[in-house]
Amino acid sequence: MQLVDEAIAADAERRTSIQQFEKLRAEQNAFGRTVATAPNDQKKALVLQAQALANQVKEAGQKSTDAELEFTRIVGALGNIIVDGVPAGGEENFVTLREVGAKAEFDFEPRDHADLGELLGAIDIARGVKVSGSRFYFLQGVGARLELALMTMALDKALAEGFTPLITPTLVRPEIMAGTGFLGEHSDEIYYLPADDLYLTGTSEVALAGFHSDEILDLSNGPLRYAGWSTCYRREAGSAGKDNRGILRVHQFNKLEMFTYVLPEDAEAEHERLVSWQESMLAACELSYRVIDVAAGDLGSSAARKFDIEAWVPTQGAYRELTSTSNCTTYQARRLDIRYRTESGKTSPVATLNGTLATTRWLVAILETHQQADGSVVVPAALRPYLGGLEVFEPLA
Repeated sequence: MQLVDEAIAADAERRTSIQQFEKLRAEQNAFGRTVATAPNDQKKALVLQAQALANQVKEAGQKSTDAELEFTRIVGALGNIIVDGVPAGGEENFVTLREVGAKAEFDFEPRDHADLGELLGAIDIARGVKVSGSRFYFLQGVGARLELALMTMALDKALAEGFTPLITPTLVRPEIMAGTGFLGEHSDEIYYLPADDLYLTGTSEVALAGFHSDEILDLSNGPLRYAGWSTCYRREAGSAGKDNRGILRVHQFNKLEMFTYVLPEDAEAEHERLVSWQESMLAACELSYRVIDVAAGDLGSSAARKFDIEAWVPTQGAYRELTSTSNCTTYQARRLDIRYRTESGKTSPVATLNGTLATTRWLVAILETHQQADGSVVVPAALRPYLGGLEVFEPLA
């Protein structure tokens, strides 16, 4: 792999430059003592030599710094090592683990979520575009209420499973964004504010990973689990022409993200737990879905394994991703210096995992799956208590 070769070469250059710098600095210190004890008639010449040596030390120091920065840049681009069992290949080479629930069938021509949102007064895309440009929207009326209901139901689920809720910052420092692995090949999808040197997060995973950066954690009582509620921002660079209609692929959305810190040996079991909690949410929303094991070439830099859960979207005749969960093993923790103390008293990196429990995109599948011929939408039973008992969204008069 070319990047690995580059990293090895950069490390060799870094080590050589450090050695050269330290050698010159030692010579400078020794020469300084010679100058200090030299007779007065020799000092002028010796001082000139000392100045020349000082310039060499300065140049070697800068070369060492540059080599260190280059090494850090290259190593930072290296992705996580995948775990055994991950399918080989790219985006299309995923493995379907299971399909759950019957796909919605209709005896009428189903409307897509954009048309349903307009009929119900739930989604206003035209005014979103007017105010902010393409891929923006307003959720209004029952649309706003549905998202809040979904997010709150997810929060209740997280609380029941022992998660601590956090409302996270959506602006983070570069070292936190880089530490989570988001400044790699897809960095062009991230909004950056150069005047403040801050990044807008595309998921609260970033802030949740940074929450315990530079800390030693106590995991003796089990994993530390957090549920981060935040607005998320994505530039969607490179997605021109994809999913332009509706709210499937947008620049701003809300999300409740699970994030856990666990002992490395417990990471795979925790990953399965995250998937089960996600599946319980999709089942509660009465959606047909499938769980896929994402292929190695589509994992991104931080995940050692990732499971996506995709819901059936009737008008597209396809499964579309609603949620994913990643086992990042110790990759993020090593970059952010998050450790635990071993039985021997030494410290070692923890493992981190993340998984979405609810997000705005879910409205697409909920509206389309539960629609009726007149444009009304039946509210899934589990969501009704969060909507004041409302059972059906009715079209506006």
